[in-house]
Amino acid sequence: MKTLSLAFVGLMTAKAVAGLRSGDSAGDRGTLYAGVILGPTFFVARPLQWIRGILYAGILILVILGARSLGFDAAAEVYAAASSKNLEHGQLDKAYYNALRAVEMRPRVLRYWRLLAATKLAFHQCDSLLRDRPAFEALSGGGLTDEDGYSFAACHFFLGDYEKAITLTQQSIKRNRIYAPPYVLQGAAYTAQQKYREAEQDFLHVLQLFPTHQLAVEGLAHTYFLAGNRLGALGVLHETSKYPFSPQARQRFEALKALYAQ
Repeated sequence: MKTLSLAFVGLMTAKAVAGLRSGDSAGDRGTLYAGVILGPTFFVARPLQWIRGILYAGILILVILGARSLGFDAAAEVYAAASSKNLEHGQLDKAYYNALRAVEMRPRVLRYWRLLAATKLAFHQCDSLLRDRPAFEALSGGGLTDEDGYSFAACHFFLGDYEKAITLTQQSIKRNRIYAPPYVLQGAAYTAQQKYREAEQDFLHVLQLFPTHQLAVEGLAHTYFLAGNRLGALGVLHETSKYPFSPQARQRFEALKALYAQ
């Protein structure tokens, strides 16, 4: 759309410049051809030619600048698409490089920053991602979206700063009470703090809304196990037989059953 708009504006502007006239009437042109006012008309036409030349040069400069901007847009989009594919295939180094290039070319596009954040989380470059927070807040109007808030909360969690992680998850939960990831992360943070009752409430809340949420199932079972409730942990895993989980999830549950049954 930007390319088509640029081409359309350039063509219409050039057409308008080409249509400029000196303002002579038909009678004036007839007098000109008769050779009566040849001199004055000649001097009027020459400034008009200069004006047209200047306007054409201005149009050319604007088109070049617009084309350059479009080139950066296209290149940034190519880098972003490549980064997404790299992430899908587990090529983290390439994903990071391509996401970083997209951000460098278009630093005011939030989704490129989010792509870079995903690669940093995959690399566990949490300190680096936390330093990017001002850019996220600026591009989001001074706050953080649920998705971005979760990313920064996850960073604090991985760094062992559970209180800051919980502060961010609570803010996200207040904004959106049916968004599951903050509850799961908050439950994991409470478990790490040995606040098993609070963790249990978070995981149960998610499972009441989404009974097939694998991370919530595993989090609740792990919380029960750490709290010394082995039977409760096994009961959570046995309960999954009532719901349609993927084969990979069921393999994971069977492995946890074997672990907790020891």
